[in-house]
Amino acid sequence: MDTLIRFFQDGGAFMYPIAIVLAAGLAIAIERWIVLSTAKSANRQAFERILPMLQKKDYNGVVNLGKSSSAPIARIIASGIARMAQSPRRDDIELAMEEGVMEAMPRLEKRTPYLATLANIATLLGLLGTIIGLIQAFTAVASADPAEKAALLSSSIAVAMNTTAFGLVAAIPLLLIHSMIQSKTTEIIDSLEMAGVKCLNIIAQSSEVVVRNRAPEAAAKPQSSAQ
Repeated sequence: MDTLIRFFQDGGAFMYPIAIVLAAGLAIAIERWIVLSTAKSANRQAFERILPMLQKKDYNGVVNLGKSSSAPIARIIASGIARMAQSPRRDDIELAMEEGVMEAMPRLEKRTPYLATLANIATLLGLLGTIIGLIQAFTAVASADPAEKAALLSSSIAVAMNTTAFGLVAAIPLLLIHSMIQSKTTEIIDSLEMAGVKCLNIIAQSSEVVVRNRAPEAAAKPQSSAQ
């Protein structure tokens, strides 16, 4: 612990903005991870409730669930059901669901790009702190005794490099976390699209069953009338 404190103190003033950038990145990462984990769990629970409703053709129940639930999948399926009341065409229902996915994506991807930006800022701040530290070191060495120049320059360069090291220490985890959160976001969006297609197929199959049941009845009517 003493070594870390000394390392931070020797780095100079640029260690503080790098620490602030790291703290902001970690706060965003934690917030995003909680939001995405909650959305994934809510989608799974809502989808398990929606499937039986679709199989029973309880479309009003699906619409009401979409209005009351915070799960994106519930709103997406509900928008498709609402469009089905206006137009029974599969393309129109699919477009309504795709529109729901597009509306959910900004909320899922919110603030995630900041992590990569903060990682780059941490790296650049580290380099800037090192350059300024080297400038100050060479300026101080220029007016020092010749016998002390080597030792003074060596210690000054070592201190100046602390900011670059700390900048990389902050940037590398932020980049890894950014990649993980981006992958988790992509996984949720893919699951939304897959669930939408699955529900759309159930709706289409239910419509086909109705058509097939009516066809024999329509064919039987002319025969009964002819008799």
